[in-house]
Amino acid sequence: MHLKYESTLREPLVDGVKDYHQVTEDIISPIEAKPGKLWYVGFFISLLLLGFGIFSVTWEVYYGTGVWNLNKTIGWGWDITNFVWWVGIGHAGTLISAILLLFRQGWRTGVNRAAEAMTIFAVMCAGQFPIFHMGRVWMAFFVLPYPNTRGPLWVNFNSPLLWDVFAISTYFTVSLLFWYSGLIPDFATVRDRAKTKLRKLLYGIASFGWTGSTKHWQRHEALSLVLAGLSTPLVLSVHTIVSFDFATSVIPGWHTTIFPPYFVAGAIFSGFAMVQTLLIIVRKVLKLEEYITLGHMEAMNKVIVLTGSVVGCAYLTELFMAWYAGVPYEFATFYKYRAAGPLGWSYWIMMTCNVITPQVFWFSKMRRNVAVTFVMSIIVNIGMWFERFVIICTSLYRDYLPSSWAYYRPSWPEVGFYMGTFGLFFTCFFLFAKYFPVIAVAEIKSILKTSGESYKKGMEQYEEQSAEVFEAGLHHHDDHHHDTHGAVAHAHN
Repeated sequence: MHLKYESTLREPLVDGVKDYHQVTEDIISPIEAKPGKLWYVGFFISLLLLGFGIFSVTWEVYYGTGVWNLNKTIGWGWDITNFVWWVGIGHAGTLISAILLLFRQGWRTGVNRAAEAMTIFAVMCAGQFPIFHMGRVWMAFFVLPYPNTRGPLWVNFNSPLLWDVFAISTYFTVSLLFWYSGLIPDFATVRDRAKTKLRKLLYGIASFGWTGSTKHWQRHEALSLVLAGLSTPLVLSVHTIVSFDFATSVIPGWHTTIFPPYFVAGAIFSGFAMVQTLLIIVRKVLKLEEYITLGHMEAMNKVIVLTGSVVGCAYLTELFMAWYAGVPYEFATFYKYRAAGPLGWSYWIMMTCNVITPQVFWFSKMRRNVAVTFVMSIIVNIGMWFERFVIICTSLYRDYLPSSWAYYRPSWPEVGFYMGTFGLFFTCFFLFAKYFPVIAVAEIKSILKTSGESYKKGMEQYEEQSAEVFEAGLHHHDDHHHDTHGAVAHAHN
């Protein structure tokens, strides 16, 4: 009997009749063709947003952070909200790549490449916010701890803001290595198919002389596992450290020990939602429905409903602790000013988007519905943005002194900066979708024999035939046994 590594009950991860050559054709031909009109329109809009973002940031650097609507009470506004939001979005990619690789989850192969690219672009967007928040951007190199010629001027190692610098730079480096090492075999495929000399040269440089020999594959596999092992703790530590920015302070609303796990769950929640948003568009535009299947979407929706429920549980824990602690300031922050109060509307948007709406994914039909998934992925990201806004602004806008109470609304350079990061993100993503294989070709091929639809169907037929042959053999053996037995009895008589 043929041994299979995957249950026949699991649905195929690659639909349609596919062999290795067909996989290569489907995924690599969009890179070789000229981009369509939609690509140009999207790319142009992204560049416009990026331009507006650069203008807004230049304005802020020239005139100082006073052009942002920060005040004495709310010293962190949109800027840090967006920073935490972007870092959170960058979480799904490394989680899909690293943790699911270590747990041998086959369904990650269809979505990991795009998710890793998304991680890198999101961290690039996030990193800018704290730097420009400094006001004097040219002082940014002071956050790096190196001995310098200015006497004993060292960074403050006790500050969680410095831990952020370490965590995020390490996270970015490891994610980049993970993403790039996975791309090498695919670059070699593009190089071997290239029609022009320039393409051959550029993809040849990018593929580091990959030949596909056993030694190369062996080293590639080993490197993937090492990087997965390194980045698994990073996935959990990066957002934990971001949460320390708040949790190590003594401000009511921030001073709480639930922040690390709740930030990590929230980051995975928003990250998976962003992967859904991007992949639903990509599979439609590049016609990759057979590789990014409904099964992939369902698996990601299961993660979304799980992490959404964890986040909901954390919100309720916070409310309970504010009541149970008996600290009047904590109680006032959560019940008077966060759930009610002038900024109370943001709290209820957060609750609706993050806790109530994802519950539709308990139903299998909803998890497998493309339109519902797309709308939900956007709702979740809006909700997660409001979560960061609620944590930052509703904890700060009511101070101990009523005379310093303030309300917060962003100014145009703040909004412009945020829109500019979207411009950067999508500019990078459009270029990635045009010049890089959006799906890991080599990894899809590695699961094709166990999880491809044509192979699964073939295996089922093969097993049925084997069973029939086996049964027929048994019948034949029985008849033969019966005949011999009869003959022996006859002879005996």
